[in-house]
Amino acid sequence: MTAVNRVAIVGAGVAGLAAAIQLARAGVTVEVFEAKPELSAKGSGITLQGNALRAFDQLGVWAEIEAAGKAFEGLNLRAPGPGAPIVASLPDLKTGGPDYPSTMGMSRPDLARILLAAAERAGAHVTFGATATGIEQTADAAELVLDSGPAGSFDLVIGADGLNSAVRGLIGIDAKPEPTGMGIWRTFVSLPTDVERSELYYGGPMYIAGYTPTGDDTMYAFLVEKAQDRFGVDADESRRIMLEQSRAYDGPWNAIRADIEAGASANYTWFTRHLVEGDWNRGRVVIIGDAAHSCPPTIAQGAAQGLEDAIVLTELLVDHDVIDESLWAEFHARRVPRASAIVDASVQLGQWQLDGVRDADTGGLMFRVAQLTAQPA
Repeated sequence: MTAVNRVAIVGAGVAGLAAAIQLARAGVTVEVFEAKPELSAKGSGITLQGNALRAFDQLGVWAEIEAAGKAFEGLNLRAPGPGAPIVASLPDLKTGGPDYPSTMGMSRPDLARILLAAAERAGAHVTFGATATGIEQTADAAELVLDSGPAGSFDLVIGADGLNSAVRGLIGIDAKPEPTGMGIWRTFVSLPTDVERSELYYGGPMYIAGYTPTGDDTMYAFLVEKAQDRFGVDADESRRIMLEQSRAYDGPWNAIRADIEAGASANYTWFTRHLVEGDWNRGRVVIIGDAAHSCPPTIAQGAAQGLEDAIVLTELLVDHDVIDESLWAEFHARRVPRASAIVDASVQLGQWQLDGVRDADTGGLMFRVAQLTAQPA
């Protein structure tokens, strides 16, 4: 017997769909409500570490993920300037274990498509264009209200609705994402023949210039700068800025610029951080994923931590007979310290660059994070 029979999930991102898959597979009635009108076909790429790949296997979608993405081992560091020589080739720890590659890149829309299809196959019902506007709780149920009207009564409402979570505000949690001081340009382009793994350039006008393969012929590229107000810039100006900002970087960046000149889009966001340090639930409502914590992508753990939230929460809901304080105590004990460590490490890596710290123990910090994430959540 599970602790829940009927669950509403607000948000059809990685964490929300992962929770939907696991609960629906366990026989729970699952309703997913997503504010966007449809699954987005746009977006750049995502880097997934081994612990994320291990989670996908638990969800039963690893074979599809593996086929859709680009697996690779290790990381190259290149120098800016003429020729962009490779100055170091670094190994990666297999944080998912020996059965998975250390790292994989893939298209974000492909990832969303695979998870949505898996959730629907498992029996979850997904409604797009539905925004959560209210939640009323009793001792035994949570009543969810949408912009279109009442959605019904549920044993549990899971808020997996991202950085600017409506559910987080509806249950009175006032933590919000705060800028860390860095901004990132991203573009999705063709894969140059000489790129086989992620590569990063340190130095030059950007804090970081890099790219990650996402398929046999695609990759996403990015430039990290000091955060600026770029949000009113139109598409043509965005491409122009990304072209100019990348001029100091040679090698594969020449092919990236050619794709941008040919029309590849450029988008800009700020790095943010937040962590709900206390309990993530209020009664029969709980937040997970980016609703509960966010961090810069400096160690590529954002999606992985959302997946782990979903895996741990659904495991407890399936294994327990009731929702009680012992369930929440175990959930928070397993998730809050781990998420906090990831957020702190991700922010620290960026802060060292912002502060110009030349003797920072970057390698040591990343190794400690890898050791942490190699242990199942």
